[in-house]
Amino acid sequence: MSLATARSLLFAPGNEERKLQKALAAGADMVVADLEDAVPAGEKEAARAVARRALGEATTRSLVAVRVNGVGTPHWEADLESVAELELDALVLPKATPEAVGALGPDGPPVVAIVETALGVRQAYETAGLPRVAALVLGAVDLGLELGLEPRADGQEVLYARSRLVVDSAAAGVRRPFDLVHVDTRDDEGLEAEARLARSLGFRGKACIHPAQVEIVNRVFSPTSEERERARRVVEAYEQALADGRGAVALDGEMIDLPVVERARRVLAETERSVSE
Repeated sequence: MSLATARSLLFAPGNEERKLQKALAAGADMVVADLEDAVPAGEKEAARAVARRALGEATTRSLVAVRVNGVGTPHWEADLESVAELELDALVLPKATPEAVGALGPDGPPVVAIVETALGVRQAYETAGLPRVAALVLGAVDLGLELGLEPRADGQEVLYARSRLVVDSAAAGVRRPFDLVHVDTRDDEGLEAEARLARSLGFRGKACIHPAQVEIVNRVFSPTSEERERARRVVEAYEQALADGRGAVALDGEMIDLPVVERARRVLAETERSVSE
């Protein structure tokens, strides 16, 4: 597993060791010890100690990361100092902007940048293009509060922000972004529908806040057996066409040219990742 291919980001409160240990055993592609929103102000120092111990001793196939408090908060410097010696796969940055990423400095683990403010959305391309940034995540709760959005069953209230992150990630040359958290942890059907919508829009992963969400997210963002078989046939048909001196070929009535083949090859690459895990 690598950050480039991760599907599920599972957040767990940094001050609750039981929940953090449960998250580390949940099969998520990346586990994020949260020092920010999930931790009350009076528990910040305790959360740093718990996160250091749990992540430092972790024996898991999951990638591990820490979400620090935002730049300019009273906890920013202490958070960075507390995780400096950990071997993290990523540092998760809330309320990300180019200036916030710049405040981290040039050295350290890759940054997963949460875009959750109006300014963050406007500057998403610039943020994604910075050397340390490996991925963007849409943070819809804080963004919705700032913009006065009202949740809709069809997700239309965040369609612009979703599309903006997908376009800006591609333009900046970073991996496809992670979708927002589905806040109802008992709504499996809604989570799956939301994840499928996000995948159709170009996302390739999703943030989670409960271990029960991980299986659904990992499954939705992995190719189905039908998609794998179709991709295999597309590649085989195209390669045969090239051998015959043709640059395109029809398969089941669909014209197969290079962009279609590249999409199929991406599906096969994702399949190889799933099998290796």
